[in-house]
Amino acid sequence: MLYAPNLTPPLVVIVDDDAAVRAALEFTLELEGFDVVSCSSGEALLLRDLPNRNACLLVDERLPGITGLDALNQLRNCDVKLPAILMTSHPSASVRATAKAAGVPILEKPLLGDALTVAIRN
Repeated sequence: MLYAPNLTPPLVVIVDDDAAVRAALEFTLELEGFDVVSCSSGEALLLRDLPNRNACLLVDERLPGITGLDALNQLRNCDVKLPAILMTSHPSASVRATAKAAGVPILEKPLLGDALTVAIRN
């Protein structure tokens, strides 16, 4: 979906420790018309000055250091209310319950079809 030139495209903040996954996600989402920035860890996300604009966090659960859910919980505790999507493969019942309680949808890897862009736009 292309956006009018006078409108700022939505921003997606990708958090994934795998450089190849980050590059693939950046490429795909930029083709879809999103602005994209990325971080390699939950700690890097917490240090980032997050925008006050139309944005979405796309966070891997299994990160070195703090987990994706822990990073999102810390952001919520600091009043950052940006919508978020958690990416993971084979989430445990505990991860599912914690994500549900936090109001964070889970996208299971591998990301197939247009599930990612649909989730971000929602």
